[in-house]
Amino acid sequence: MTPLARRLRDRIQADGPVTVADFMATALGDPEHGYYMHRDPLGRAGDFTTAPEIGQVFGEMIGLWAAAAWQAMGAPDPVRLVELGPGRGTLMADALRAARALPAFADAVRVHLVETSPALRASQKAALAAHDPTWHGTFAELPEGPAIILANEFFDALPVHQYERHGADWRERLVGLAEGGEALCFVTGPVVDPGAIAAIPAPSGAVLESCPAGRALAGDIGARIARAGGVALIVDYGPDRRAPGESLQAVRDHAARGPLAEPGEADLTAHVDFQTLAGAARAAGAGVQGPVPQGAWLRRIGIETRAGVLLRKANARQAKDILAALHRLTAPDQMGALFKTMAITAPDLPPLAGFEPDAETDAETAPETVQNADPRPA
Repeated sequence: MTPLARRLRDRIQADGPVTVADFMATALGDPEHGYYMHRDPLGRAGDFTTAPEIGQVFGEMIGLWAAAAWQAMGAPDPVRLVELGPGRGTLMADALRAARALPAFADAVRVHLVETSPALRASQKAALAAHDPTWHGTFAELPEGPAIILANEFFDALPVHQYERHGADWRERLVGLAEGGEALCFVTGPVVDPGAIAAIPAPSGAVLESCPAGRALAGDIGARIARAGGVALIVDYGPDRRAPGESLQAVRDHAARGPLAEPGEADLTAHVDFQTLAGAARAAGAGVQGPVPQGAWLRRIGIETRAGVLLRKANARQAKDILAALHRLTAPDQMGALFKTMAITAPDLPPLAGFEPDAETDAETAPETVQNADPRPA
């Protein structure tokens, strides 16, 4: 039993079961034992790998896209280039390197990072020392003004509630204690109002997930962009439209684990509800473009061309890595279909690169039901 599991056990013994969202928030963000608080979880030596760590081309394409979006915004100077949950700073470093292709944009950028992990802040400081970033603990702390906001695999780590269909009723799933009072387990909680959880048709036994924190943040992003101008690019995984299904998962040492087995020692994520995020942003006065499958979006904005440029300068080993990264990022059976990109924009902005309505339709589509499968690279 991990130290955090013991703490949760004692809390449940004293006060009763907790919501899945409360469990997830504690497991990831507890100041003393939370998963993200004292470790770098990325890469081969960590627990999982995100797209920026696969190859430089992903972050470079994000940087070029941001430069084009800045032009569409009217080239404000200065402009805040914000990343939510910046990991090691790899994506931002690659994006800023590519942004030098448009010197006026590179000069206008002021880098802001929203990060709570002291360990990851240290990595970001090393990666981005030349760019003088400013850190914030929450989105609300960001200064006003036009902004380009990047959120790559950020929303999937926000806490979700889970609800189970029991006949005609929906009941919240809670985390309690198994017989004997030691091991954590899922238990059935009270009946909830279907309207309060925006319930959708589902058979008895189905699970529905809801992320109030994600919905609220999307609304805050939309309100800021509608008020001050800018765009936000969300890259994450999940279906186009809200669907029943259980997606909460834990990953440790690049392998799936039971979601309750090792709180504080394993990463926890859940599929992103793009439909709900879009609705919250629109309700706040912003525009929304997408979601578009990641593979289709990257091809539309020129990832194959950029990879070709890198290949011309690469040795055999480097060429193999570039091609492997391209396949991992764009192939439908890798990250190309399950991962999506969505833009939240000022309401008067035209379609941005990769989101053009007349762009060739790609065959990649997300499954209509949520699948509990690890989408992250090994």
